[in-house]
Amino acid sequence: MTTFTDITATLARQAIELPSWAFGNSGTRFRVFGSPGTARTVKEKISDAAQVHKYTGLAPSVALHIPWDKVDDYDDLRSFASEQGVALGTINSNTFQDEEYKFGSLCHPDAKVRQRAIDHHFTCIDIMHATGSRDLKIWLADGSNYPGQQDMRSRQDHLADSLAKIYARLGDDQRLVLEYKFFEPAFYHTDVPDWGTSYAQVVALGERALVCLDTGHHAPGTNIEFIVMQLLRLGRLGSFDFNSRFYADDDLIVGAADPFQLFRIVAEVVRGGGLDADSPVAFMLDQCHNVEAKIPGQIRSVLNVQEMTARALLLDRAALTTAQEAGDVLGAHQIFMDAFYTDVRPHLAAWRAERGLAADPLAAFAASGYQQQIEVERAGGVQAGWGA
Repeated sequence: MTTFTDITATLARQAIELPSWAFGNSGTRFRVFGSPGTARTVKEKISDAAQVHKYTGLAPSVALHIPWDKVDDYDDLRSFASEQGVALGTINSNTFQDEEYKFGSLCHPDAKVRQRAIDHHFTCIDIMHATGSRDLKIWLADGSNYPGQQDMRSRQDHLADSLAKIYARLGDDQRLVLEYKFFEPAFYHTDVPDWGTSYAQVVALGERALVCLDTGHHAPGTNIEFIVMQLLRLGRLGSFDFNSRFYADDDLIVGAADPFQLFRIVAEVVRGGGLDADSPVAFMLDQCHNVEAKIPGQIRSVLNVQEMTARALLLDRAALTTAQEAGDVLGAHQIFMDAFYTDVRPHLAAWRAERGLAADPLAAFAASGYQQQIEVERAGGVQAGWGA
């Protein structure tokens, strides 16, 4: 029987990267909503992200999005982040907002447009060298809306060629992670719609090319934990983008729609060694806070992942294997559900307190006065956002 004491070493090394854009304004396709105290600069985003790590101990790095987070001096930005108690993490490219990318970027039929997108990724790699980042994350909005609009086969060839050029530019200690999404903004076909397409493309590149799995990027009813298992089995799961969905790519707080799904996913992560000390899997949030406060929203998110991780680690694997091999259907299911229903919150609160962290991070942040302070200090100026 696994006890909470048995899992604390694994919990202590858990790290969940935060997205800088979660601290800017976001919304729907119809409107981006502002909120008091929202960060105006990348440094203010990093300061806000540092608050999450300060109270949870779970979020030691911040992912950047280029060009949203582009600055003149990355050495200065790296030093500033360090002073705040966090590091700069994954560099995310953006080839979905410029006019030239209306019909695609790395998959575009025009070689000049493809080269423009490739050059953008070269710039991202230069930024990685300056920030010390390991991962270049690529998500593409490329696709088409109507049958016959584009030649799907040639677009896959274009993608393979473009990715090969980007991969060749990476440093020896850097990785490329290719994200997939089954639809949106293209509705007939998406050039990287599923894990199989992403896997096929990265395998052709080399060992430092991996798949990024976003938990909101699947069709309803998809068994995401099966995909997690398969990518871990194949050694190609590079990173997670955690969020939650009710209908499409909702980008809501992870675990909000289906906590049991989050548990099932993390259970497969544990089973596949994704939380081992030498695991190549990076964990990150990719979600927006449109109506709720942003810093508490991120705190709630990382705590949700931590709580489900603790439950998954408490799963009695030996008993589960015995029941599975004996064909004990209900017994195996009961063991699985017992772990899911375990209330780990009191144990986590006590453990945080032992480590000098707030037992209740949300309450501690609320009492700190930080939110009230930034609402006063950040009056005026242009709030950061992704510009929809």
